[in-house]
Amino acid sequence: MKKRVIVITGATSGIGKALVESFSEDCLVFAGYRNPNYEIPLRKISSNVIPFFIDMEKTSIIDGAAVLLKRQVEHIDLLINVAGCVMAGPMETMSLGKLRTQFEVNTFSHLRFTQKLMPVLEGAKVINISSMASFGIFPFVAPYCASKRALDILFNALELESNHKIRVISIKPGVIATPLWGKSIALNRDSIEGCKTYEKEMLYMAQNAMKNEEKGLPVSKVVQLIRKVDALKNPKPSYTVGGDAFFAELISKLPQGIVNGLIEFGMKKKGLR
Repeated sequence: MKKRVIVITGATSGIGKALVESFSEDCLVFAGYRNPNYEIPLRKISSNVIPFFIDMEKTSIIDGAAVLLKRQVEHIDLLINVAGCVMAGPMETMSLGKLRTQFEVNTFSHLRFTQKLMPVLEGAKVINISSMASFGIFPFVAPYCASKRALDILFNALELESNHKIRVISIKPGVIATPLWGKSIALNRDSIEGCKTYEKEMLYMAQNAMKNEEKGLPVSKVVQLIRKVDALKNPKPSYTVGGDAFFAELISKLPQGIVNGLIEFGMKKKGLR
């Protein structure tokens, strides 16, 4: 029996790696990596795993990865866009360069990769790892929130405009215990250590990120949901993972003034105002 073909970006750690491990049990999995050091570890997961190089900040490499995949398979059954990063800091001092990088990695790269794969995606599911941040209620990570919201909007339009040539599903996890938190601290070291105006806020964010990496929900919760969604004939366009994500969605439906008031109240309780 012919194996289903799964393509996963951001496959070297966290949610992406867990998905590779799960799907490779019964599917042929193309696992995207950027750091060459991860190629051999990915191959060791299973003989069903085929690593491929992709850099979400470089359009030429994204295009090349898509060409490679189209040469190797006639059809992709499931594309899971996982790769991402977090740009944090106050909007008062946020550089446009960091904003552009945030959108390139979290939004534009996935859209471009999917566009290039459309000839082999007809009838497939495309699952995007979005975030509860896409509900837009988290100060000092506005670029991340906006990039995930844009990801949801653009892919929803892609499905509608293509007359449902693909089925797009947005997975919005809450706090998940993944290396993304530690990576985000390293990536935003300049904002954390050099932002004197918002020193308390940035220090709190760094401490909270480390706590999240240890105490968030296990990645298995996200994998379980994605496996369930993959098996559904008619999945919903959007799913949350975790009570915090569900709560964030509820809060986001309130008038903006009330949302702002709740956020400011929460910040005062934490001693940040």
